[in-house]
Amino acid sequence: MSDLREKVFTSPVLFFAFGFGAGLAPKAPGTVGTLVAVPIYMLLVHTNWWIYSAVVLVSFGLGIWICGKSSEELEIHDHGGVVWDEMVGYWITMFLAPTGWVWILLGFGIFRALDILKPWPIRVVDKHIHGGIGIMLDDVLAGIMATLCIQALVVLFV
Repeated sequence: MSDLREKVFTSPVLFFAFGFGAGLAPKAPGTVGTLVAVPIYMLLVHTNWWIYSAVVLVSFGLGIWICGKSSEELEIHDHGGVVWDEMVGYWITMFLAPTGWVWILLGFGIFRALDILKPWPIRVVDKHIHGGIGIMLDDVLAGIMATLCIQALVVLFV
């Protein structure tokens, strides 16, 4: 583990892929990585929707490269500590969500549940698409499904 820790903190690619070190958490690194996404979301939510969208799109594009390179560096496809995809997935989840802690927590819970359970079509993408795009795409789908859930809750209860 200390060798991995050293790699994460000396390689810029692994540093980002591991969510600034969050992916080194000994238990539930994906959940810890999603927690790191929350304060960044709290900054993004105060921007215009198009700036938010641009940041998410750029983060997705960079994520394809970052996650692919980290797989090459570690020689492991979709290492559990790679959490950049969870971060982007959470930001997608929270796109146009109402503000407030209730929505932040709901988005967190829905996204994590979808990412862990991997219902169709997330499971299909996770099993059949490889490389950086595969690592990113299952979490993007979980984020899209989660944001649809959030928007449905908004329509029903707000």
